[in-house]
Amino acid sequence: MHPHYAAYYAVIAEIPRGAVATYGQIARLAGRPGRARQVGYALHALPPGSPIPWQRVINARGELSLPELGGRKSRQRRLLEREGVRFDVRGRVDLRRYGWRPDVA
Repeated sequence: MHPHYAAYYAVIAEIPRGAVATYGQIARLAGRPGRARQVGYALHALPPGSPIPWQRVINARGELSLPELGGRKSRQRRLLEREGVRFDVRGRVDLRRYGWRPDVA
């Protein structure tokens, strides 16, 4: 495992149910600004059944970045909808409404 993955996982584990964060936000909060793509690699490396809430990480446009291959994108959307996250007609999440703001108490 890459040495920075644990830092990304620790941040992702803090995202509350019903909220989402962007890849870039995770990288920044983990002290690795500009490493959004590496967050994606870290998520891809998660073992099946991991307790890390991977589904809560989306791109900066409010879209799901997973390919539909194998139903992964649909699964991510279902998991988020079960948590109360809603998508607009274009398949986007309103980051102003559902975006995680850890610095706001």
